[in-house]
Amino acid sequence: MRVPLSWLREYVDVPVEATPEDVLAALVSVGFEEEDVFRFELSGPVVVGTVLSFEAEPQSNGKTIRWCQVDVGEAEPRGIVCGASNFFEGDKVVVSLPGAVLPGPFPISARKTYGHVSDGMIASARELGLGDEHNGILRLVELGIDAEPGTDAIALLGLDDVAVDVNVTPDRGYAMSIRGIAREYAHATGATFRDPASLPEIGSGSGFSVVVDDTAPIRGRNGVTEFVTRAVRDVDPSRPTPPWMIARLTLAGIRSISLLVDITNYVMLELGGPIHGYDLDKLTGGITVRRATEGETLETLDGQVRKLSTEDLLITDESGPIGLAGVMGGARTEIGETTTDVLIEAAVFDTVSIARTARRHKLPSEASRRFERGVDPLLPAASAQRVVDLMVQLGGGTADPLGSALGVDYSRASIALPAGFVQGLVGVDYTAARIAETLTLIGCEVVETVDGWAVTPPSWRPDLTDKWTLAEEVARIDGVDKIPSVLPTPPSGRGLTPAQQGRRRVANALAAAGFVETPSFPFTSEEQNDLHGSAAGEHLPSVRLANALDGQTPFLRRSLIPALLQTAHRNVARGHTDLALFEVGTVFLPKPGVEYGTTTIPPMAVRPDAETLARLDASIPPQPRHIALLLAGTVAPKQPGREAEAAGLEVALDAVRVIAAAAGVEIAVAQGQRAALHPGRTGVLTVDGAQVGYVGELLPAVAADADLPGRVTVAELDLDAILAMAGERVTVASLSTFPAATQDVSLVVDAALPAAALRAALVEGAGDLLESVRLVDDYRGQGVPAGSKSLTFALRFRAPDRTLTAAEATEAKLAGVALATERHGATLRE
Repeated sequence: MRVPLSWLREYVDVPVEATPEDVLAALVSVGFEEEDVFRFELSGPVVVGTVLSFEAEPQSNGKTIRWCQVDVGEAEPRGIVCGASNFFEGDKVVVSLPGAVLPGPFPISARKTYGHVSDGMIASARELGLGDEHNGILRLVELGIDAEPGTDAIALLGLDDVAVDVNVTPDRGYAMSIRGIAREYAHATGATFRDPASLPEIGSGSGFSVVVDDTAPIRGRNGVTEFVTRAVRDVDPSRPTPPWMIARLTLAGIRSISLLVDITNYVMLELGGPIHGYDLDKLTGGITVRRATEGETLETLDGQVRKLSTEDLLITDESGPIGLAGVMGGARTEIGETTTDVLIEAAVFDTVSIARTARRHKLPSEASRRFERGVDPLLPAASAQRVVDLMVQLGGGTADPLGSALGVDYSRASIALPAGFVQGLVGVDYTAARIAETLTLIGCEVVETVDGWAVTPPSWRPDLTDKWTLAEEVARIDGVDKIPSVLPTPPSGRGLTPAQQGRRRVANALAAAGFVETPSFPFTSEEQNDLHGSAAGEHLPSVRLANALDGQTPFLRRSLIPALLQTAHRNVARGHTDLALFEVGTVFLPKPGVEYGTTTIPPMAVRPDAETLARLDASIPPQPRHIALLLAGTVAPKQPGREAEAAGLEVALDAVRVIAAAAGVEIAVAQGQRAALHPGRTGVLTVDGAQVGYVGELLPAVAADADLPGRVTVAELDLDAILAMAGERVTVASLSTFPAATQDVSLVVDAALPAAALRAALVEGAGDLLESVRLVDDYRGQGVPAGSKSLTFALRFRAPDRTLTAAEATEAKLAGVALATERHGATLRE
């Protein structure tokens, strides 16, 4: 909202020495955000001049100029060349003298033109920034102005005014006016406020038919609650808009059109209630306010023919629609150059209805912006009277008794404000007297009760609806700077849950291992869900979004792998080919045969009971958190004397072990199958026999579809399940200071036996002295029977209290071999 300071000073005592920045600071103190300061972009000397004489001089280009002698209050007149011809000898005009700068910027200097030295410029209204009219120079007699030559024209025309711009939030529609901002400035500074809606006399008209026929109200509310009309006859449409009004409208961001239209815009800005004027002679019969019917159209003031919706609220006469209520009038009844009789409309329309119409037709307007935020329901009569007064005063019209006043009795229920509530909520020790004083200051009616106050908000504050909004007003007016800044102390025993700590621990461990976390959106296609979110040959249901952001990805993901593939593709496309990525996020796993999202959402103002919450929980699919990783390219680049190390399945398995260690579980790997993975390079991950994920190499065709070169290895685990299996166990082990004993063992087993099963037998048989075991070789060839394989493990033994002997290490190793032989028929390789 742009507020010219000269206009603001009419209704509140702003000190003469106050700068725009001072005014903005005061408004900021009561909760308004400052935007900018606006000024007319011109500087003097710009003065009043009298045309003493002129000579018309035709030019070779067909143009005729006037060589003028102009009195500008100096000892001698100035000679000025002017191309306009709409002025006469003796006319008072506006002269820009050398040194002046007009909007553009357009500096003025004495210069030779058309055979003369023009010592200044006679200005038009457009050249001064007073509008778009450029039919000729500005004649002060047409504005009713008579001033002595040499008078400062900038001050005379109001061009020395300045406007401040503040951001008005949607809940404070009352501040979309000079009236509202003046009241807020008074709240901030204690200055005296004079309400422009308190007119000496507010008349009412009768005899004009207005009918409300709203057969399709929105939210059960009629589209209009107040509708006032007044008539003014015999106005002079040729009268110009006074320069002070043009200046104020211009600074407020509204273009001057004509006197009658400018008056309606002026009153809208002044009081906050939109006004519309009709050419009374173009109306057919009375006015009916109704919803549009199917197929109706309306040509609006912007010249567009609009196809109307049955939700649109219309202003109609006997001939049909003449305006979109609260948004824009119709072209057929537009006030024009021949209008002499005007019908003034001041109404209050439903906020939701106006907002929907403005958005539906992509037609935001100054009127709709105010109606959307709510207009004071007691304002229409005062607004209409103010327009009548200005049209009589400035347009020479006569107030006519014709009109109407349709409305409902306005009343608001009081709000109970308990004693001590404001202090407890805000944290400031307000006195009871200060609370009552503050609420009374903003216009509330405050009545003391046994346990506090009964507060009735004023008509212009629809945002005051409960005790919390009243407390906010007390804090705002008294000063938010008085609210103490206190850091709350959390109760003991709170903090991250075990599950949150586990997820953070796992993510940190992977990041420390060199992986980069890449969060993504949880949307994908059904094909990707079938490929990556199911076992081989399995088709599971997916959740489809009712209003998808992207029509190509309308499903919620069953797997994190598709998003990692997209991230990898973007990196490869930008030249980054060595990738180690991971993501922790939710996947959505609907149960077959269960329909989700059908439960009705309860009202927002009521807390749901336990049964309703359980029903809502059951209406959404299970959403476990998974962790997934992707490897591509190399983990170690080629160096002198060393070949590049590819990021293959071994690295992915190491990452899985990092996850297991951080989560506090033991993860076993066995060969398995997945739809998108290589059948011979896929592992199923289990914890205590329960499957928790998979690891493997993508099929070449799948990698190629993602435009990823070379081998790509992925893994995905159910992180929630892993952490639940780990529970809250905490293992604390002291570091041994004694040396380790290392031995290797090579065992020949059946080729189909998973290495993990053989490793588990070695670990169990070797006992507590075994610190670690690692598979170092898988040999199949000469010296090993057909259908068998030789697996070599590196064993590390350590005792916490002594140095192990070779015999103790060997004894533990052989115990492990014995158990492996018993379970799997393993034999030592010769």
